[in-house]
Amino acid sequence: MINLENKNYLKTWGTTSVATYLSQTLRSQGVLLSQYYGIAHHSAPNYLAQISGQAPNTATENDCTVYAPFEQTGTAAPGQLQGSGCVYPDSVPTVAGQLTAAGKTWKAYMEDMQTACEHPTLGAKDNHHSAAVGDEYATRHNPFVYFESITSSPECESNVVPFTQLATDLKSADTTPNFSYISPNLCDDGHDAPCVDGRPGGLTSADAWLSQQVPAILASPAYKQDGMLVITFDEADGTNAGPDGLLPGGTAGGRIGALVLSPFVKGGTTSETPYNHYSLLATVEDIFSLPRLGYAAAPGLKAFGTDVFNNKP
Repeated sequence: MINLENKNYLKTWGTTSVATYLSQTLRSQGVLLSQYYGIAHHSAPNYLAQISGQAPNTATENDCTVYAPFEQTGTAAPGQLQGSGCVYPDSVPTVAGQLTAAGKTWKAYMEDMQTACEHPTLGAKDNHHSAAVGDEYATRHNPFVYFESITSSPECESNVVPFTQLATDLKSADTTPNFSYISPNLCDDGHDAPCVDGRPGGLTSADAWLSQQVPAILASPAYKQDGMLVITFDEADGTNAGPDGLLPGGTAGGRIGALVLSPFVKGGTTSETPYNHYSLLATVEDIFSLPRLGYAAAPGLKAFGTDVFNNKP
């Protein structure tokens, strides 16, 4: 999975898109999910939803400027912790923990993260909200460090790692994790425009980064064997929202679209089935025969089906 930042569907996938590598070159190789939605504004709740199925709360919707512990007031269906805060207690499961328990491997690759499992001290202000030259890592784009079940485990040091480790891990199928989660830095994900290092940012810089990094993923032994690459965005820009009641967990983050590439996908095709970030989590869990978490388990929530996996290699 690769997450980019803050672009609505038409800006990315429309005929005037400046992201020609993504919207044309890669588009011709994959299936475009034209009704794929973010679940909230701003960034943080979308990333957290992708690995836990938890819904937004007031702290995550404010992008977790403080690395604040979650203050629980109760629980609710489907598998929701009620209350507010950013750092979820050990009792809240994630797909990372599920994969480990099932004997599968996972890693999160964070561009510009200086040390493995980098995150603020609990209760402290997050000093990675703005970019600096050579350090454009954003904590809020790394959902793994918001779960005590991960940060309290040695797996955080071994599995939540700087992006530079990806190239080595891709060299063989045995060293490639079953699940890889990639967050580019604040320029390469399209968030900043212009960027602190003088680059234009936005979709122009995100597209350039994809053109440099994606070919190695598609050429890797693991991808060629039975892989899937999903490229999407956290949310649409501005306050764009999707239709009310369309999907369990909502579409308040707006229409963003997603591209799925795989030997099991027919290039240049489109699915108009409505999906959101919870659908993506459900898909990952279904692939690895894991129970669905949170809103991924909500009645009526669909994982990707034959509309996406439309090719038999």
